[in-house]
Amino acid sequence: MIFKIVIPVRGDGKGENVFAHAAAIAKRLKAHVVITHCRARAEDMMPYGVPIPSSMRKLLLDQSRTLADQVEDSLRAEVQALAKQLDVTLTDEPVYTDVASASWVEEQGRQVDVIKRHGRLADLICVAKPDVDRNLGSNTLKAALFNTGRPVMMCPPAEATPASLCEKVAIAWNGSTEASRAIALSMPILENASEVVILNSGVQVDGAGADDLARYLGERRIETRIHSFEAKRKVGEQLLAAAAEVGADTMLMGAYSNSHERETIFGGTTQVVVDKSTMPVIFVH
Repeated sequence: MIFKIVIPVRGDGKGENVFAHAAAIAKRLKAHVVITHCRARAEDMMPYGVPIPSSMRKLLLDQSRTLADQVEDSLRAEVQALAKQLDVTLTDEPVYTDVASASWVEEQGRQVDVIKRHGRLADLICVAKPDVDRNLGSNTLKAALFNTGRPVMMCPPAEATPASLCEKVAIAWNGSTEASRAIALSMPILENASEVVILNSGVQVDGAGADDLARYLGERRIETRIHSFEAKRKVGEQLLAAAAEVGADTMLMGAYSNSHERETIFGGTTQVVVDKSTMPVIFVH
């Protein structure tokens, strides 16, 4: 089962949408959401390499702490209001019963370290889709993918709260190690889905084919069907189109079989999905 969902938030305006996505999963699977806020240390906000009189340094540190307190209070208030709106029980400790619950964790330091600490013991991590124009979110997605070893759901902007997620799941299958790990680590999601569709582009690395995957999941009492299409130049766009065509609300795929840097530069399949997706995608590296 999915018990623990982690959301890293930073006060960039994207946390509300990610919480809404996590809440939809938590309500479906009766899971607990841990909202982790990374609070920058006041010392790290000081100008680097610039001599500052002690009196001025103390003033700047005090102002930085006050600002951090205000940001934290504002985020807490937003979470409380949103939890009530989404019918999620706020608590100091996880509640693994028949209701969805959430708790708030405040951490100081670098966000990558906060993501490592909480993400490595999570069943699922939810992050916002990176905003390329504003240069927001790329490092958070990267940290979650490459530093935790856990499934990471990328949540695109949504005008309305998702009614349900992970109910109809499309699997982007190419036989790669990353795709295999995505299946293994997301098995609870697949077991609880009402429909699972394997997207078969006909392009795969040396590994099991779509029929093999269907048999493997069938042995675990997960019924599937295969949706095949002919791969062209932009397989990432085709995968997204195929997932939408079969009515999936979530897509599952292995991420960055090639290096992240290479895909970012040359536009590999994963990077195209990151850039173009309008549906939630669960990535596993």
